Amino acid sequence: QVRLVESGGGLVQAGGSLRLSCAVSGGFLSRYTMGWFRQAPGKEREFVTSMAWSDMPDYSDSVKGRFTISRDDAKNAVYLQMSSLKLEDTAVYYCAASQRAGVRRPDDYLYWGQGTQVTVSS
Repeated sequence: QVRLVESGGGLVQAGGSLRLSCAVSGGFLSRYTMGWFRQAPGKEREFVTSMAWSDMPDYSDSVKGRFTISRDDAKNAVYLQMSSLKLEDTAVYYCAASQRAGVRRPDDYLYWGQGTQVTVSS
């Protein structure tokens, strides 16, 4: 059973930076496309970014140029570096794993972490 555990969330001022981590156990990271999603109160879960085993990252327009996804297959870990944070980035951030490449829909992801809260204050 693949298990994903996020960490690194917290409270940060607008314009600041935060780095999220996702530890993967029970499977080989290299076999999966790893993605980050977020969900704000009252809103649907939305795609943020993903990176397949081919190392081609995909970003939503709302975070492109500010967020960077990276993965360390040897450590079975995925990271999300967030910079120039905005109030609208406030959400619970989820790490997810898919066996398909180039996917953005939550339904295409097989495994999910429990989420970590990111709150951006003014």
